[in-house]
Amino acid sequence: METKQEHSRTEAFPATLGLFEKRIDGDDALMELARLRFEQAGMGSEMHAGTPEELEKLMRFQPSSNAPGIVHLPRNFSLLDEWCRQRILQLASQFCGRIAGLVLHDQAELETRTRDFRHAAEELNSGLERLERGPTVYVEYAVGLAPSAFVKLFELIKELPLVSACVDIGHVGIRQARNVYAAAHGGQDVCGLKAHPARLPEAITDIQSSVASALPVVLSLLDSLGAIGKALHFHLHDGHPLSTLSPFGVSDHLSFYQQIALAFEYRGERSVPLLFGPEGLEQIVTHAVRVTGPERVSFTLEIHPANGRLALGDATPLFNHWRDKTNAERMNQWLSVLAQNHALLRNAIQASRTSRL
Repeated sequence: METKQEHSRTEAFPATLGLFEKRIDGDDALMELARLRFEQAGMGSEMHAGTPEELEKLMRFQPSSNAPGIVHLPRNFSLLDEWCRQRILQLASQFCGRIAGLVLHDQAELETRTRDFRHAAEELNSGLERLERGPTVYVEYAVGLAPSAFVKLFELIKELPLVSACVDIGHVGIRQARNVYAAAHGGQDVCGLKAHPARLPEAITDIQSSVASALPVVLSLLDSLGAIGKALHFHLHDGHPLSTLSPFGVSDHLSFYQQIALAFEYRGERSVPLLFGPEGLEQIVTHAVRVTGPERVSFTLEIHPANGRLALGDATPLFNHWRDKTNAERMNQWLSVLAQNHALLRNAIQASRTSRL
């Protein structure tokens, strides 16, 4: 009979990945730095690409120890578009065995074009099944559908194993916070309050109540998707309606260790927590592994660069040809944040395994 310790050693461990790209100006030495830091962290790679040429270039830098990565397709790719489906199948065929999945965004029209959605998913699934070791295509929660409407899409294609869902927990959480605050404040957008700092002291209690409502909604969504029985992919990042930290102007894609600084005191502190934080991430990961199974779930840390620099240390020789190493140190700081959150993610997965023994 297998002991608990033996079961822990043999159970599948979910794939854990991070964004593998530049996002900061500079030459390919930045990608060599990314390769080094990903190898050191034992972190898999999710890459943005829309053509075989773009993907091949990125994969030249892919860490050698990585399992097959995930490809995030351009925002304008639509499952309903025949040309896009052919492009997806081309990538899947050309990179068979080298990528485990492809992610594309959902669209608002999917909610009303369910018949077209099913037809497109059937066609795509059929093409993927003809490939040996073909990847799974994951449709990401991105445009703010009601979670129940998102779930219904995958209930429609329950029997299609190679077309499934990608849950972006930050997108779900920010949508929920906006809805809760708007319902209590005549439709006001809580994310717009960051432009009105004088109003924050009187609004902060309701803001934090809306933030606290995010985690239960994410967990409920996982229950519903898990009941369908498909493999799931997750984009993991934190967020807050008041965040101005992203260089891309969004309220999420933050580290789980981040806090939002305040210019006033609230409950004895000068900062407030984010949607999830480390404890919330552990709950989400534990829930995801439980409802899906460790062999059918994967996680990507989709955290964007923020301000800060970190000395290059052992990576200094990669940049001997750079006179100004500012951007290299900015990249190194971002990669260190990814690695820190990756350790948190791996610990959360390990905790979920231990709790099931």
